[in-house]
Amino acid sequence: MSSPQLLVATGNAHKLEEYQSLLASVPVTLRSMDDLRVGDLPEETGETFEENALIKARYCTETTGLPSLADDSGLEVDALGGEPGVRSNRWAGPDATDSDRVRLLLDRVRDVPPPQRTARFVCVVAIVGPDGTAQTFRGALKGYLAEASRGTAGFGYDPILYVPYLGRTVAELSAAEKNAISHRALATHAALPYVRQLFGLTE
Repeated sequence: MSSPQLLVATGNAHKLEEYQSLLASVPVTLRSMDDLRVGDLPEETGETFEENALIKARYCTETTGLPSLADDSGLEVDALGGEPGVRSNRWAGPDATDSDRVRLLLDRVRDVPPPQRTARFVCVVAIVGPDGTAQTFRGALKGYLAEASRGTAGFGYDPILYVPYLGRTVAELSAAEKNAISHRALATHAALPYVRQLFGLTE
């Protein structure tokens, strides 16, 4: 008997790999948007991570009929009033690269003293079932903005979020280390009981 399928609403290969690791304890088969030829996700018009994650998960479920998991995540910088926040990917403009976004952010906080460079990665995971039922789960990884990019692992703003108790940026962590503490890991861990319930799985 084949395992049940869960569609992950992303075209990001790094993110799909993370979910394959984070959901490894649940006997479900993860399908990507490419696997099922799902079109582009709708515009993220929500004002919160929860709203944006639900927009994407609902679209995928309505398009395929499969239970779908989507997330919305970003970096909140206290010295910038929570920016870039839900606009993290669009903050530096529609054609900006990860390097462009990092460069702009570091420039904006150049004069902020180290104790006030507090920031956090936030991730909200939304899961929508075929009947339209939905739940969201939130996780956060707190740290400080580094003064320059460090590390080559990860993606996005990973090279500039410094995790004090590890003494490294997120981009300096191994995949296993990141999957143990990341905002996505924490949100997904919180969602695991619901995923099991959704598919009628037992421990």
